[in-house]
Amino acid sequence: MTPRSFLLTPQLAEYVRASSDPLDEVMADLVRETAELAARGEVSATMQIAPEQGVLMRLLTTALGARTAIEIGTFTGFSALCIARGLPADGSLLCLDRDEQVTAVARRYWARAGLADRIELRLGDALPSLRSLPAEPTFDLAFVDADKTGYAAYVAELHPRLRPNGVVLLDNTLRDGRVLDPRDEDDRALAELNAALAADPRWETALLPLADGLTLLRKR
Repeated sequence: MTPRSFLLTPQLAEYVRASSDPLDEVMADLVRETAELAARGEVSATMQIAPEQGVLMRLLTTALGARTAIEIGTFTGFSALCIARGLPADGSLLCLDRDEQVTAVARRYWARAGLADRIELRLGDALPSLRSLPAEPTFDLAFVDADKTGYAAYVAELHPRLRPNGVVLLDNTLRDGRVLDPRDEDDRALAELNAALAADPRWETALLPLADGLTLLRKR
C-alpha cells in the first residue's frame, strides 16, 4: 500500500493528493518501487514517507529559500529527492545513512532526476557523522527520519549547525497515536521529546498531524 497520513482514510488520502501538486514521474516511480520492495519483504513500508508529506517538504524547501540542507535517515531516497527538488541549482543536500544496499536505490533515482550533483551521501552511523561536522551555522533545513531513540541527540547536535531561522523537520512524532500511551522505547522517546521541545525556548515548535506526525522546529 502507498504510505499515507495515518489519520486519513484511503479515500481521503487520495483526495488530498489529487488536490495538491502531483509527484513528477521520477518521484512516482520511486514511491512505486519502494512499495514493491516492501511487498517482497525487502524493506519496511513504514520507513517511506507519505507522498503528501513529500510535496509539503519540497514546497517548504523552496519557500524557505533553503540553499543547504541535511537529512538524517535516507532510506530509498524519496524525501531527499523532494528536498533536492526544492533547492536552487547551486544548493546542496547532505544525506546521512548507514544502509548501502537500500541507498543504492536512492542514488539511482537521484541520477535519473538529474539531481545527483546536489546530493552527497555519507554512509555510517549518523550521530558520529553529524558530530564530525563543524559546530557552526551551516544548514537552512534539516530532516530527521532515523532511529527514534536518537532524535533528542540529533536535535541537540543540529542546533549549533543550523542558521538562525533554520528549520528542522522531525518525522514520526505521533507514532500512530501511541505517544498518548507509549508501548515501547521508541514511543517513549518521542513522547518525551515532544514535551521537551514544546518547552524549549531555543525553538519555535509546531507538531502537525501529517503522515505519522511531522514536527517543525524553527531556530530562534
